[in-house]
Amino acid sequence: MLQVVLFLLSFLFLLIMVLVAVAFVTLLERKVLGYIQLRKGPNSVGLMGLLQPFSDGLKLFFSEQTYPYLSNFIIYYFSPIFMLMLSFMLWVLFPFFVNVYSFNLGVLYFLCCTSFGVYGVMMCGWSSNSNYALLGSLRSVAQTISYEVSMSLILVCMLIFIYSFNFIDFMYYQNDVWFIFFSFPLFFSWFSSCLAETNRSPFDFAEGESELVSGFNVEYSSGGFAFIFLSEYMNIIFMSLLCCIIFTGCDLYSLFFYFKLVFFVFMFIWVRGTLPRFRYDKLMYLTWKVFLPLSLNYLLFFSSFLCMLCMYF
Repeated sequence: MLQVVLFLLSFLFLLIMVLVAVAFVTLLERKVLGYIQLRKGPNSVGLMGLLQPFSDGLKLFFSEQTYPYLSNFIIYYFSPIFMLMLSFMLWVLFPFFVNVYSFNLGVLYFLCCTSFGVYGVMMCGWSSNSNYALLGSLRSVAQTISYEVSMSLILVCMLIFIYSFNFIDFMYYQNDVWFIFFSFPLFFSWFSSCLAETNRSPFDFAEGESELVSGFNVEYSSGGFAFIFLSEYMNIIFMSLLCCIIFTGCDLYSLFFYFKLVFFVFMFIWVRGTLPRFRYDKLMYLTWKVFLPLSLNYLLFFSSFLCMLCMYF
């Protein structure tokens, strides 16, 4: 019983730290985008603008909540909560060394949770009863389902080397050499798929401000919008964590691991400040005609190479 309580306390502490991290990632994003555009980011609230995220959060939660009169109210109300809960559930996969249970099927759990993420966006767009929101959610569903295929295959390519679904094993097998060194093109495919999965630029079609006003979240305000926002940024941090674990060594004891994590978060922001939005047909072309053949060829190459090694050794 004591072990269960300790695990729940440690997981609660992790979630609080993730929420604080989300606050400061938004500040980092605004600062980096500001300097990319040759201006300063937020610098008035607190020392160097450090209290700006908390000011924004308080303003969001205390502003008026509006409901579209023709919306499907129950689904409209609970969709942002569903998205936030899914993001919280993903963080169960954080590779603790001491756990109440052994999470040996972590990769499959990750694929299930990311697949469920589609339903949150779809319900947000449909229940708002707005053409703009519905169009944004349909785009997001098509995009996420398409990129999940290549993302799953890239994961399988990496799993061939560790023969396990447990994320901790990525640490044991990357003591001597990181997987990124012999799968560099796969890393870029994985990172691009992460951008598409989290609806970030240049794949942010679900939130196209220029043609969809705001996209699937156009009818949300106050707490509902804040939950969608928190969910998106928690997913960004988690995807950055996965990039570190899978490709650059899962050395959790090292402070360098967390610097790598911050660097990957910075890359998400850097891409947003640098690249324009894709055309939608090119987005689909990229995953089905480029990433999918690449990941399949790498899968064949890695599996045949390991078979040859097994035959000779």
